Amino acid sequence: FVSRLSLTLMTGVRARNLDELLRGLKELPDSVIYHHTHRFLVQHQHLVPEPPNDFAFWVSQSLSDRAVGEALASVNTVRFASMRELRDALIKAVERNTDPQNSLQNVHRGQEFYFMRSVAFLVPTNYQAWDLVEFKDALGRISVHSLYHHIFEGRLHLPGGMDDFANWLKNSLEETALAKKLSKMDPYTHTLEGMRSKIIGFVEHRISELSNVPS
Repeated sequence: FVSRLSLTLMTGVRARNLDELLRGLKELPDSVIYHHTHRFLVQHQHLVPEPPNDFAFWVSQSLSDRAVGEALASVNTVRFASMRELRDALIKAVERNTDPQNSLQNVHRGQEFYFMRSVAFLVPTNYQAWDLVEFKDALGRISVHSLYHHIFEGRLHLPGGMDDFANWLKNSLEETALAKKLSKMDPYTHTLEGMRSKIIGFVEHRISELSNVPS
């Protein structure tokens, strides 16, 4: 198990209106998109299960543009298999819901959107698993940052949208059915702690099944 630490850096780019926000969404690097979506989600997931983002919050609160704010909020961060797909969805949310008369309407001074980016560092934890029992025990102890990395970020670098846990269960333990259960979970309807409990429940059930198999 590993955990993810992030260093936040300023880009020097800001947005005062929807036109400038859209330009940033199109031109700035993936690390900026990540920071304002995935990083925001892991910090606020304990409040609601819905995946929000900084862009939606700023448009709704500072620009008071309900249509664009709701469109951005409806973009489900965790359902995209790449940052490119997520970026495209955010761009479309702005373009399709912006009233041309409001695109250049500036916020008050001090309410500008400042684009930031995340520099990631993956660090090993003290937890490792060689079987289902060790896996279940570690799941109950790792931080939400480690949990988020393996569940959601794993889907960004593994083929087929499979997360790290499902990939390990399938390819290392040959627990294909259990891996499918994890892959089918809808993260949109759970907080991270809810996901943790759900996965532990699946693993406990499988351990119970194996213990009842005649030798």
